[in-house]
Amino acid sequence: MLSNQKKNLLIAEKNAKNLFIEIENRGLLIPGKYEKELNSEIFDLAFEMYGIKKYWHKRIVRSGINTLKPYNENPKNLLIEKDDILFIDFGPIFDEWEADFGRTYVLGNDKYKIKLKDDIELGWNECKKYFKSKSKITGAELYDYAYESAKKYGWEFGGEIAGHLIGHFPHERLDKEDKRNYVHPKNNIDMFQPDQSGNKRDWILEIHYVDKVKKIGGFFEQLLTV
Repeated sequence: MLSNQKKNLLIAEKNAKNLFIEIENRGLLIPGKYEKELNSEIFDLAFEMYGIKKYWHKRIVRSGINTLKPYNENPKNLLIEKDDILFIDFGPIFDEWEADFGRTYVLGNDKYKIKLKDDIELGWNECKKYFKSKSKITGAELYDYAYESAKKYGWEFGGEIAGHLIGHFPHERLDKEDKRNYVHPKNNIDMFQPDQSGNKRDWILEIHYVDKVKKIGGFFEQLLTV
């Protein structure tokens, strides 16, 4: 039986997924607009659909060479081009429960970019399967598996982390210096270990593959521990 926390996190993720579906249905993913313009359009759409304006992390829309950049960077606002690749990473809060959802989109029919988009999702699912096969696993071990998964598909892993805690807003403070809160190569704590209050913790898994030569990347993110 699912805990109340997991049920609420699943509802929040379902809402986020529906938002991303509507982004496509509304035809927002088109060339000729800047990343920040698309970002604002999605913000407005989320308010229209759910009445929300609160996000627990910065809203990300990145295209072209910006898809190489990890979360912590704040690259130049680019114009979305014809046949571009882009990814969206939003962390909306629904009834004080956090979602964190990321997807990659290819505008046009470039087979290499489409392969990248597809490989990221395959890699994400393989990482989840690996995690679910364990009764004990550290953040470092899962990060290493995600890192190696990129090589399997012919990419590089572009993320400094491969996930993080998620929960009721605000969840355990994501102190950048405390690697125990992240799927990070220096996190040697069991991910199944409870929080300081003895409660089970839930995690997000995020996969970022890149090709630094062709200057493109892709991103896939959603709940891991469901």
